[in-house]
Amino acid sequence: MDQENRIRILCVDDHPLMRQGIATVIGSQTDMQLVAEAGSGREAILKFREHRPDVTFMDLRLPDMSGIDAMTAIRSQFGEARIIMLTTFEGDAEIRHALQAGARGYLLKSMRPQELIEGIRLVHAGKLRIPTEIAAHIAEHLCDESLTEREVEVLRKLAGGNRNRDIAALLFISEETVKVHIKHIMEKLGASDRTQAVAIAIRRGIIQL
Repeated sequence: MDQENRIRILCVDDHPLMRQGIATVIGSQTDMQLVAEAGSGREAILKFREHRPDVTFMDLRLPDMSGIDAMTAIRSQFGEARIIMLTTFEGDAEIRHALQAGARGYLLKSMRPQELIEGIRLVHAGKLRIPTEIAAHIAEHLCDESLTEREVEVLRKLAGGNRNRDIAALLFISEETVKVHIKHIMEKLGASDRTQAVAIAIRRGIIQL
Protein backbone atom coordinates (compact mmCIF):
# COMPACT_ATOMS: atom_id res chain seq x y z
CA MET A 1 0.00 0.00 0.00
CA ASP A 2 1.33 3.47 -0.83
CA GLN A 3 2.23 5.77 2.06
CA GLU A 4 -0.58 8.25 1.38
CA ASN A 5 -3.28 5.68 2.14
CA ARG A 6 -1.73 4.24 5.27
CA ILE A 7 -3.23 4.87 8.72
CA ARG A 8 -0.83 7.37 10.32
CA ILE A 9 -0.26 6.72 14.03
CA LEU A 10 1.21 8.67 16.97
CA CYS A 11 2.24 6.65 20.03
CA VAL A 12 2.40 8.40 23.42
CA ASP A 13 3.92 6.46 26.33
CA ASP A 14 6.67 7.33 28.83
CA HIS A 15 8.15 3.80 28.62
CA PRO A 16 10.49 3.41 25.60
CA LEU A 17 10.02 -0.37 25.69
CA MET A 18 6.24 -0.01 25.35
CA ARG A 19 6.65 2.42 22.45
CA GLN A 20 9.09 0.02 20.78
CA GLY A 21 6.63 -2.87 21.16
CA ILE A 22 3.81 -0.86 19.59
CA ALA A 23 6.15 0.33 16.81
CA THR A 24 7.03 -3.31 16.02
CA VAL A 25 3.36 -4.34 15.85
CA ILE A 26 2.46 -1.36 13.62
CA GLY A 27 5.54 -1.91 11.44
CA SER A 28 4.32 -5.42 10.59
CA GLN A 29 1.14 -4.03 8.99
CA THR A 30 1.12 -2.88 5.36
CA ASP A 31 -1.76 -0.42 5.91
CA MET A 32 -0.23 1.41 8.92
CA GLN A 33 2.65 3.76 9.60
CA LEU A 34 4.04 5.08 12.91
CA VAL A 35 4.67 8.77 12.17
CA ALA A 36 5.82 9.93 15.63
CA GLU A 37 6.36 9.01 19.28
CA ALA A 38 6.11 11.06 22.48
CA GLY A 39 7.08 10.38 26.10
CA SER A 40 5.04 13.11 27.83
CA GLY A 41 1.76 14.99 27.54
CA ARG A 42 3.35 18.24 26.38
CA GLU A 43 5.41 16.42 23.76
CA ALA A 44 2.24 14.61 22.62
CA ILE A 45 0.43 17.91 22.01
CA LEU A 46 3.39 19.26 19.98
CA LYS A 47 3.80 16.04 17.98
CA PHE A 48 0.08 15.89 17.22
CA ARG A 49 0.12 19.47 15.96
CA GLU A 50 3.15 18.71 13.78
CA HIS A 51 2.05 15.36 12.29
CA ARG A 52 -1.79 15.39 12.49
CA PRO A 53 -2.00 11.58 12.86
CA ASP A 54 -5.14 9.59 11.97
CA VAL A 55 -5.03 7.64 15.25
CA THR A 56 -3.18 8.36 18.51
CA PHE A 57 -2.34 5.90 21.29
CA MET A 58 -2.28 7.80 24.58
CA ASP A 59 -0.99 6.33 27.84
CA LEU A 60 -3.35 7.16 30.70
CA ARG A 61 -0.50 7.98 33.10
CA LEU A 62 2.18 10.36 31.85
CA PRO A 63 4.96 12.03 33.87
CA ASP A 64 3.80 15.64 33.40
CA MET A 65 0.00 15.34 33.14
CA SER A 66 -2.67 12.67 32.78
CA GLY A 67 -3.32 11.22 29.34
CA ILE A 68 -6.90 12.47 29.65
CA ASP A 69 -5.66 16.07 30.12
CA ALA A 70 -3.31 15.72 27.13
CA MET A 71 -6.19 14.34 25.03
CA THR A 72 -8.48 17.19 26.12
CA ALA A 73 -5.82 19.74 25.11
CA ILE A 74 -5.42 18.09 21.68
CA ARG A 75 -9.16 17.82 21.09
CA SER A 76 -9.71 21.47 22.03
CA GLN A 77 -7.63 22.35 18.92
CA PHE A 78 -8.40 19.32 16.77
CA GLY A 79 -11.94 18.16 17.49
CA GLU A 80 -11.70 15.33 14.96
CA ALA A 81 -8.70 13.71 16.75
CA ARG A 82 -9.19 9.96 17.17
CA ILE A 83 -7.46 8.94 20.39
CA ILE A 84 -7.23 5.50 22.00
CA MET A 85 -6.36 5.43 25.70
CA LEU A 86 -3.84 2.77 26.63
CA THR A 87 -3.41 1.60 30.21
CA THR A 88 -2.65 -1.20 32.65
CA PHE A 89 -5.58 0.06 34.70
CA GLU A 90 -9.25 -0.99 34.61
CA GLY A 91 -10.87 1.54 36.99
CA ASP A 92 -14.40 2.33 35.79
CA ALA A 93 -14.33 6.00 36.91
CA GLU A 94 -11.22 6.73 34.86
CA ILE A 95 -12.58 4.86 31.84
CA ARG A 96 -15.82 6.85 31.94
CA HIS A 97 -13.88 10.09 32.36
CA ALA A 98 -11.73 9.24 29.30
CA LEU A 99 -14.76 8.39 27.16
CA GLN A 100 -16.64 11.52 28.27
CA ALA A 101 -13.55 13.55 27.30
CA GLY A 102 -13.74 12.11 23.79
CA ALA A 103 -11.58 8.96 23.72
CA ARG A 104 -12.50 6.74 20.77
CA GLY A 105 -11.14 3.60 22.37
CA TYR A 106 -9.76 2.18 25.60
CA LEU A 107 -7.28 -0.70 25.47
CA LEU A 108 -5.29 -2.55 28.12
CA LYS A 109 -1.53 -3.02 27.80
CA SER A 110 -2.04 -6.71 28.53
CA MET A 111 -3.93 -7.23 25.25
CA ARG A 112 -2.71 -9.34 22.33
CA PRO A 113 -1.07 -7.51 19.35
CA GLN A 114 -4.01 -8.48 17.13
CA GLU A 115 -6.40 -6.58 19.44
CA LEU A 116 -4.20 -3.49 19.07
CA ILE A 117 -4.39 -3.77 15.27
CA GLU A 118 -8.16 -4.30 15.31
CA GLY A 119 -8.55 -1.31 17.64
CA ILE A 120 -6.62 0.97 15.26
CA ARG A 121 -8.69 -0.10 12.25
CA LEU A 122 -12.02 0.26 14.06
CA VAL A 123 -11.21 3.72 15.48
CA HIS A 124 -9.83 4.87 12.12
CA ALA A 125 -13.16 3.78 10.57
CA GLY A 126 -14.98 6.06 13.02
CA LYS A 127 -16.10 3.39 15.48
CA LEU A 128 -15.56 3.01 19.23
CA ARG A 129 -13.30 0.25 20.55
CA ILE A 130 -13.93 -0.90 24.12
CA PRO A 131 -13.05 -4.51 25.04
CA THR A 132 -15.80 -6.63 26.62
CA GLU A 133 -14.10 -6.83 30.04
CA ILE A 134 -13.80 -3.02 30.21
CA ALA A 135 -17.44 -2.54 29.13
CA ALA A 136 -18.41 -4.93 31.95
CA HIS A 137 -16.47 -2.81 34.48
CA ILE A 138 -18.36 0.31 33.37
CA ALA A 139 -21.75 -1.45 33.43
CA GLU A 140 -21.13 -2.79 36.95
CA HIS A 141 -21.08 0.73 38.41
CA LEU A 142 -23.36 2.51 35.93
CA CYS A 143 -26.17 3.01 38.44
CA ASP A 144 -23.89 3.97 41.34
CA GLU A 145 -24.35 7.44 42.74
CA SER A 146 -21.32 9.55 41.82
CA LEU A 147 -19.21 11.25 44.46
CA THR A 148 -19.35 15.05 44.55
CA GLU A 149 -16.19 17.08 43.93
CA ARG A 150 -16.00 17.87 47.64
CA GLU A 151 -16.33 14.18 48.55
CA VAL A 152 -13.47 13.34 46.17
CA GLU A 153 -11.39 16.07 47.84
CA VAL A 154 -12.10 14.56 51.27
CA LEU A 155 -11.19 11.09 49.93
CA ARG A 156 -7.84 12.37 48.63
CA LYS A 157 -7.07 13.83 52.04
CA LEU A 158 -8.09 10.55 53.70
CA ALA A 159 -5.78 8.66 51.34
CA GLY A 160 -2.99 11.00 52.41
CA GLY A 161 -3.38 9.76 56.00
CA ASN A 162 -5.09 12.89 57.36
CA ARG A 163 -7.42 12.75 60.37
CA ASN A 164 -10.83 14.44 60.39
CA ARG A 165 -9.38 17.44 62.22
CA ASP A 166 -6.61 17.83 59.60
CA ILE A 167 -9.06 17.50 56.68
CA ALA A 168 -11.33 20.13 58.24
CA ALA A 169 -8.41 22.55 58.54
CA LEU A 170 -7.12 21.84 55.02
CA LEU A 171 -10.54 22.30 53.37
CA PHE A 172 -11.73 25.14 55.66
CA ILE A 173 -14.81 23.22 56.81
CA SER A 174 -15.97 21.96 60.22
CA GLU A 175 -14.98 18.56 61.58
CA GLU A 176 -18.69 17.68 61.70
CA THR A 177 -19.00 18.37 57.96
CA VAL A 178 -16.00 16.11 57.31
CA LYS A 179 -17.74 13.30 59.22
CA VAL A 180 -20.90 13.75 57.12
CA HIS A 181 -18.86 13.64 53.89
CA ILE A 182 -17.07 10.46 55.01
CA LYS A 183 -20.41 8.84 55.89
CA HIS A 184 -21.77 9.64 52.39
CA ILE A 185 -18.54 8.44 50.72
CA MET A 186 -18.74 5.08 52.52
CA GLU A 187 -22.42 4.66 51.61
CA LYS A 188 -21.84 5.47 47.92
CA LEU A 189 -18.81 3.18 47.62
CA GLY A 190 -20.31 0.38 49.71
CA ALA A 191 -17.36 0.54 52.13
CA SER A 192 -17.45 -0.59 55.75
CA ASP A 193 -14.70 1.80 56.94
CA ARG A 194 -12.43 4.65 55.82
CA THR A 195 -9.56 2.36 54.78
CA GLN A 196 -11.82 0.28 52.56
CA ALA A 197 -13.34 3.44 51.04
CA VAL A 198 -9.85 4.62 50.01
CA ALA A 199 -8.96 1.17 48.62
CA ILE A 200 -12.17 1.01 46.53
CA ALA A 201 -11.65 4.58 45.24
CA ILE A 202 -8.09 3.78 44.13
CA ARG A 203 -9.15 0.52 42.46
CA ARG A 204 -11.96 2.25 40.56
CA GLY A 205 -9.76 5.17 39.51
CA ILE A 206 -11.78 7.77 41.45
CA ILE A 207 -8.53 8.95 43.07
CA GLN A 208 -4.87 8.27 42.29
CA LEU A 209 -2.05 7.97 44.80
